[in-house]
Amino acid sequence: MKYHSTRGDGTSHGFAATLLAGLAPDGGLFVPERIEPLAASTRSDFVGADYATVARDIIARFAAPDIEPAAVAASVDRALSAFTHPAIAPHKQLDQDRWLLELFHGPTLAFKDYALQFVGELIEQQLKREGRHATVICATSGDTGAAAAAAFAGRENISVVVLHPAGRVSEVQRRQMTTLPHANVANFAIDGDFDDCQAMVKALFVDPEAAALNLTAVNSINWARITCQVAYYIWSSLRLGGGGPVNYIVPTGNFGNILAADVARRLGFPVGRLVLSSNDNDVLPRFFETGRMERRETRQTISPSMDIQVSSNFERALWFAAEGDTTAVTEWQRALTEDRAFDVDTETLGRLRERFSAVRCTEAEALEEMARTWRETGEMLCPHTATAAHAARTLDLEGPVVVAATAHPAKFPDASRKATGHEPPRPELLEAVMEAPERYRHHAADAGALRDLLLEETQA
Repeated sequence: MKYHSTRGDGTSHGFAATLLAGLAPDGGLFVPERIEPLAASTRSDFVGADYATVARDIIARFAAPDIEPAAVAASVDRALSAFTHPAIAPHKQLDQDRWLLELFHGPTLAFKDYALQFVGELIEQQLKREGRHATVICATSGDTGAAAAAAFAGRENISVVVLHPAGRVSEVQRRQMTTLPHANVANFAIDGDFDDCQAMVKALFVDPEAAALNLTAVNSINWARITCQVAYYIWSSLRLGGGGPVNYIVPTGNFGNILAADVARRLGFPVGRLVLSSNDNDVLPRFFETGRMERRETRQTISPSMDIQVSSNFERALWFAAEGDTTAVTEWQRALTEDRAFDVDTETLGRLRERFSAVRCTEAEALEEMARTWRETGEMLCPHTATAAHAARTLDLEGPVVVAATAHPAKFPDASRKATGHEPPRPELLEAVMEAPERYRHHAADAGALRDLLLEETQA
């Protein structure tokens, strides 16, 4: 499969190039030249298949011909060995028509593991094939950094640089990033919010003076991340659908997780309505209401992974909705960067609304949802998942409704205690993390200064 930029630089790239580059040369995001529905007979082969079988097949389709299916399969099998539940992504029933899709059974107890464990394997093997070293750089609002550090820690041909907003992630999230002892992992607490961290990453990718770092990105701006996440929506929809569509409500920050669900739907699988849930940083619900994307001040909430004003992956959704109009996408992204806002045309907004809905959930509503679910079912929800559970309970959707449970509640003990009066049991994976010494540095939100520091340390 070939890939090109959402901003139209005119070149085609294979999967291996997009895997290692992360960001397109013109600052856009890589998208496949086409996504067509699989034949009905092919889709039927997935019915009843286990998670590993689905993941091997789907990733191999997007990676061909650059990476052989056997190499993909080996990477999938090694990655899945890090997961603790035999079903990998089990469902848990809340009532007759509502389910949780538990996406927190990986090594860092968050949905980011379901892509990054695979991507870590794929990047390591590709670098070995090419005989070179790379620096993985990652901006995180909480979970991506921990998952990236865990996925790449100790790999010989990879250095990892993680940027997180100082004081804006939970203690557990921070410790998962900063307690790894591996020499190839560097952590920076940035004086700013997540959008500042993400802007630094994007600036470094287009900075010619940073070329010596051989940067690659593993945020959801990396298409390989999306590819890996498609697998659990296919697996889930076939498990619960009974031939009919399954609706998904997805806590959304950077838009990558819900975009993966849309890709599964484009491939012809029974994915129904897609609803994104937001916290008080409601930039996306406001956009779907008005057609205007407008950056405001980021509010710090109990669900830090959604404390975002710039959803980077939404650029891909815009490209699909604009039917590949790269000129329009480029102008929208320029306006968002320079003017902090843009408006889309009626046709593009209509196409987006056909594929996605958006709802906001206040902090008070999320806490009440956590308390209600605890009282009625005995299940504890993380505060991000609670925003989606609130929507699942209040929206009128026909057919099964699945809430993407994006993180283990033990990662947010303060929010759980505030909502329910109890802390979730702490999984064994977290015990050592809470006791280990931390290792990270504070840094200004200055991409040039960070570049100089990284180059100096690389040369040393």
